[in-house]
Amino acid sequence: MYRGHFPPLGERYRVREPPLTIEDGEGRQIDIRPYGDGPVADERAALVALYRDYDPSDRTLGIPPVTAEGIDEWQDHMLAGYCVLAWHGDRLVGQAVLVPDGEDAYEFAIFLDGAYQGAGIGTNLTEAMLSHGRAHGVHDVWLLVERSNRPAVSLYRAVGFVVTEDAGYDIEMGLSMGVEEPTVAPEPGTADD
Repeated sequence: MYRGHFPPLGERYRVREPPLTIEDGEGRQIDIRPYGDGPVADERAALVALYRDYDPSDRTLGIPPVTAEGIDEWQDHMLAGYCVLAWHGDRLVGQAVLVPDGEDAYEFAIFLDGAYQGAGIGTNLTEAMLSHGRAHGVHDVWLLVERSNRPAVSLYRAVGFVVTEDAGYDIEMGLSMGVEEPTVAPEPGTADD
């Protein structure tokens, strides 16, 4: 079965491993860092706080859970693979993960605070997570998304995912990150050979 490719062919510049700092569409400085390398001592507590305040309309496929205990237990699963977090100062605003599925592939998931959506953070966080996973030997990635979540589907297509299974309400998307070594992003203003 064909899976998309990350980075999309001819777009090696997208391989930008964290840590990195971006300026979002609102002019905010956002730090993207692997879990354990953030600006606060207790990142797990920051994750629980992020999801305790999560807008109910942004919950999908039954996640994130609602209670602090449920969120903490869910994070055991979410942190079983690779995790990259987005920080605005010392405020956690997003999480992206690659969770092993037991079959030599990883499930991708991303969550972003509603006040930070639509400003380009999701794209940068996704690319950083995929780059981080690729650098650590992750080759095959898949995700499940509600068909009606058009912003998410567009984001996933833009970074290289393709539809692998259409289940009506939900679609499964996948990509391959290849077996070659990751390339280094060019300095701004240089050509990508």
